[in-house]
Amino acid sequence: MLKIRIGVAPPAGTGPAEFAGLAARLEEAGVDSLWLSELVYSPEVDPMIGMAHALATTSRLKVGTGVAILPGRHPVLVAKQLLTLAGLAPKRVLPVFGLRPARPAEADLFPVPPGRRAAVFDESLALLRRLLEEDEVSFHGEFFTVEGVRLGARPQKRLDVWLGGAAPAALHRTGRLADGWLGSFQTPSQARDARIAIQQAAAEAGREIEEDHFGLSLAVADRGLPEELAAAAARRRPGVPVADLVATSWPEARRLLEQHIEAGLSKFVIRPAHGDFDGFLEKFQAELVPLQN
Repeated sequence: MLKIRIGVAPPAGTGPAEFAGLAARLEEAGVDSLWLSELVYSPEVDPMIGMAHALATTSRLKVGTGVAILPGRHPVLVAKQLLTLAGLAPKRVLPVFGLRPARPAEADLFPVPPGRRAAVFDESLALLRRLLEEDEVSFHGEFFTVEGVRLGARPQKRLDVWLGGAAPAALHRTGRLADGWLGSFQTPSQARDARIAIQQAAAEAGREIEEDHFGLSLAVADRGLPEELAAAAARRRPGVPVADLVATSWPEARRLLEQHIEAGLSKFVIRPAHGDFDGFLEKFQAELVPLQN
């Protein structure tokens, strides 16, 4: 049986003042995990700094990035951050990386050679994985060269790295190089197809991804569908009814999660489309937490 776990993301626009006590509140409410997006041109907290704060103010809550951008960052610095967080908060750090920012205007903040973002991503991920798993790393690639790098103690439990993305190349990359997948704006049938494609790519690479390492980020818009969210759904999945991609009520959220569980997914991030986090958390606990096992 798959281990079903359901976490939450803060409402859009949650800045440092609102975020300060959020993690402790979620832990007190018994929430499994907190997920932070990388949205630079916004009030929202930086995901790495937000993770550090959330982990420091809790003892059980898991915290993840959903998602952070890897190409355009040096993998050695990313590995150092993750190893530090994992050492301070063992078994509670959940990194998920993506190819490019959700907002095109932020692409210049993560510079890579023109037309080489995917290639940089592959090499960055390969180097990052070695840095997280080996005591000393020498690496000579097209974009990165390091010699005899030692970053200190590694956590006893191996640090898993998940990826986002739904393009065929992204799914293939996940199968070849990652430990899990966190999708978004997916119908249950699309999520099933993505899971199968990832598993096939992993098998072709002589790897295996654990069966409960497939997840989905789902927005709940129970007070009407914001224009920006509707536009994002239409942009990501042209021609797909928005009700198959975004939950427009809490019963619909439960229905979609049950269908995604049937499709073989088991990890979920629930995102409020509106700012009333008190009401959101109450409904989340009543409607969705019972699906956990």
